[in-house]
Amino acid sequence: MTIEITNKSGALAPGDQIQSLLAFAMSKLDLHPDCDLNVTFVDDAEMTELHIKWMDEPGSTDVLSFPMDEMKPFSASKGPGIIGDIVICPQFAAKQAVSHSAEEEISLLTVHGVLHLLGFDHAEEEEHKVMFGLQDKTLAEWRAK
Repeated sequence: MTIEITNKSGALAPGDQIQSLLAFAMSKLDLHPDCDLNVTFVDDAEMTELHIKWMDEPGSTDVLSFPMDEMKPFSASKGPGIIGDIVICPQFAAKQAVSHSAEEEISLLTVHGVLHLLGFDHAEEEEHKVMFGLQDKTLAEWRAK
């Protein structure tokens, strides 16, 4: 399992913490041990550009997930491959972290991003329950270890 983390944000980003969380989450989600994943921390300006270009949405956002075509949703446990890319904006995360720390928010966004890469969504109420339940469970178990 290869997890590449790049920080282009100009802000402190919890790289070691995210490495640990992703290794735990990928194992817990039963992903093939030879799967690869990339996480990039970017500044607000770059996230705004990505949000507009890929989502056709104005302004910045907290996290974007870019699944690779070779890994169909929910199939990452079947074989090796590149799961995709997660892009996180630490500045945006820090602004929305009201009831917890920015590091905790970034951890939450990381798991959220992985779940999106695997095909989970939260547009519908039932999907929301499933995705956020798995997100919360994964974070709680990682914190408890």
